[in-house]
This record gives sequence, C-alpha cells and structure tokens, in this order.
Amino acid sequence: MERLDNLIKKIIDFRDKRDWKQFHNPKDVAISLSLEAAELLEHFQWRNKDEIKEYIKINKEEIEDELADLLYWILLMSHDLDINILNALDRKIVKNEAKYPVDKAKGKHTKYNKL
Repeated sequence: MERLDNLIKKIIDFRDKRDWKQFHNPKDVAISLSLEAAELLEHFQWRNKDEIKEYIKINKEEIEDELADLLYWILLMSHDLDINILNALDRKIVKNEAKYPVDKAKGKHTKYNKL
C-alpha cells in the first residue's frame, strides 16, 4: 500500500508542478485512458501468435511504457474521484467470482450471462 501511495504522490506532484489539473476532468482523463489502451493494442494488431511472441521480445520496453501510461491514468483518476483503487479491485474480484463460478466458467471464455 505504501508503494501505491508513493506512486500516486509522484503522479500528483508531476501534474501539479505543470499546472495540468485544470485539464484533468473525469471525461478527459477517461479519454486519455482509452487512447493509451489503444496505443497498447497497436503493438499487437495484425500480428499472429508467433509474431506477437517475437515482437514482445524486441519491443518489451515500449509495451511497458504503454502499460505504465495506463496505470498513470488509472491512479490519477482514482485519486481525483477519491476511489481507493485497491479496495475497488478487491470488490470487483468478489463480483467476478460470483459471475464466473469455477464449475461453470473453467476453461471457457463465455460471458457470464451465457454460462
């Protein structure tokens, strides 16, 4: 938890030193999160399983950067909306466990309402 708090503090310090909070409303932060997710997807688009495996070896740092950008926006948004993201994740896991019981979902990619 301390590590997460330190990361959030770094993110807020970074933003505040640049006076960017004025631009970080929930809508625009959500858009930025979506755009970063799309940038992550670009690394895998049009590549088959074997190509992806090789691509990751060569481009791992760029993929790490995209994942870090996603985490940046997630932590920023959760901070600004006063959401404890770890508690939210814990709650979501419990919900998913109920929606996807092992006996029905194991080894399947079927959506919960079709199990």
